[in-house]
Amino acid sequence: MESYDASKITVLGGLDAVRKRPAMYIGSTSSRGLHHLVYEVIDNSIDEAMAGHCDRITVTLGKDETITVEDNGRGIPVDIHPKFGVSALEVVMTKLHAGGKFDKNSYKVSGGLHGVGVSCVNALSEVLEVWVQREGKVYYLKFERGVPVGKLEVIGKCGEERGTKTRFFADPEIFEEGIKYSADILESRFKELAFLNKGLRIIFIDEKNDRTTEMFYEGGIASFVEHMNKSKKALHDIIYMQNHKDDIELEIAMQYNNSYAENVFSFVNNINTVEGGTHLTGFKSALTRTLNNYAEKSVNSRVNGDLKLSSDDVREGLTAVISLRVPNPQFEGQTKTKLGNLDIKGIVDSMVSERLGTFLAENPRVAKSIVEKAVLAARAREAARKARELTRRKSVLESSSLPGKLADCSERDPAKCEIYLVEGDSAGGSAKQARHKEHQAILPLRGKILNVEKANLNKVMNSNEIVTIITALGTGIGDEFNLQKLRYHKIIIMTDADTDGNHIATLLMTFFFRYMKDLIEKGHVYIAQPPLYLVRKGREKHYVQTDAEKDELLKKLGEGCVVQRYKGLGEMNPEQLWETTMDPSARTLKRITIEDAVIADETFQILMGEEVEPRRRFIEDHAKEAENIDI
Repeated sequence: MESYDASKITVLGGLDAVRKRPAMYIGSTSSRGLHHLVYEVIDNSIDEAMAGHCDRITVTLGKDETITVEDNGRGIPVDIHPKFGVSALEVVMTKLHAGGKFDKNSYKVSGGLHGVGVSCVNALSEVLEVWVQREGKVYYLKFERGVPVGKLEVIGKCGEERGTKTRFFADPEIFEEGIKYSADILESRFKELAFLNKGLRIIFIDEKNDRTTEMFYEGGIASFVEHMNKSKKALHDIIYMQNHKDDIELEIAMQYNNSYAENVFSFVNNINTVEGGTHLTGFKSALTRTLNNYAEKSVNSRVNGDLKLSSDDVREGLTAVISLRVPNPQFEGQTKTKLGNLDIKGIVDSMVSERLGTFLAENPRVAKSIVEKAVLAARAREAARKARELTRRKSVLESSSLPGKLADCSERDPAKCEIYLVEGDSAGGSAKQARHKEHQAILPLRGKILNVEKANLNKVMNSNEIVTIITALGTGIGDEFNLQKLRYHKIIIMTDADTDGNHIATLLMTFFFRYMKDLIEKGHVYIAQPPLYLVRKGREKHYVQTDAEKDELLKKLGEGCVVQRYKGLGEMNPEQLWETTMDPSARTLKRITIEDAVIADETFQILMGEEVEPRRRFIEDHAKEAENIDI
């Protein structure tokens, strides 16, 4: 085994700016940035696993919000670094761009090639402790806000055992929203990592909720696809393909199901490349070409005339995972979400063309079902194209485009404009009277919009309410979506605070997630937070949004209070609607974000899809968490 000692630790810079500008290194100091700290620490253990030196990682979420990550890897080197004169462990924990990942013999493949990970976690932690088991000894070093407390010391013996254990508590001075981890978000990421690293066992101990989850998937990404399709009806067994070329390893697992949604997730060295890149481009082009070639040759494919399957057609109902491991990934931008290596496109294209072509030839019945599904998608696309062209031709400035519906604002700078999607004509009327006409537009919606999870594009484009929304926003949808044409930078869903209102909001979010996901990812979609109660005492009036707030207020105000519960927005007069829900200086808006695309897709499919059984299980599992249930 190649020696791994202090000489392998390469240093490229210092740690000076991390505490001053933490968002530059971890994205933000919000909940997302807080969770990112955990990912940075576990990524070091994952890199040990990819190098073949670790097969077990244990992560503990403490009741006090501490995080502990322990692996059975080689252990961070502890000998004296030749350049800095302190232990290599201290160098790794206190120097930016320090680690073994820059030495190709220590780690042939790794995700964190920018090397800022664990040192940033140390800098942004109130306390961080590290234990290293290595060469028969247990070493310990403690840090406070990135500064070593004492020196590295030997605290025991460990025999043949080896590995690294890191425990940290994030600094409340940095994360002003508070230190509170979501066990569900963490577990989702750990599950993803276990799928991507076949044979790796990840144990998540959640002390806050008193539960332990063990994740181990011998099937790797094939198990990943199976998991994502568990609430859908699969059309065939999972297609799995693997290829090695030089030091590049490529795995692809794919399966079509009976839904209309596409779910293709690509990873490079365990990093979710949400913006795609050359590996995804190679996959899409090979998939489209291979299915078109098969369709043209197949008598039973029912593809005729000038009908050609587009890239969108062949991905309808497809769930796929592309996992690439490459020694020198070239990512575009610091976010590492788009791969730029030009040679990868050809490697992926070649493998998919060859392996998928062989599979289709050997499995004609499955091939027929896949091609026929794509053909139906192509026909639906053609039918929807006419509806889209009609929508595109109309301008929202023309009275004929949205008769009597959209009350537009006078401002023409989209950054200053916002549109309220309002449930019902009654509330829409009040909102039109209450609004600030210069920058607030109102679009009343009649009833519940189409559930797009159960509909193809043609049906979607034949829904009047959805076409109205598309036309008002101006972006188009699907392959014609253009974020630059968005007419309002705030899209605010405003529905009643009851179960029907929540259902309408969910239908709208499903539509945006499936057909305009960029709106959510760029932070343009919000949910208004109208109050549930008006509490009056004499001339005083207070609006509150929860039962807990109401009870606390009643205790504070004492006797003589009158409580009014709002069942719907239409019960408020324009003045009340303005001061509670629409006044930018006083309102509360909830921005919709996507923490994890995999878990978001799974949730929408469970809640809004065709299969009833997964939805029933979800309701049973989460029934106790439900609030504001109408009786």
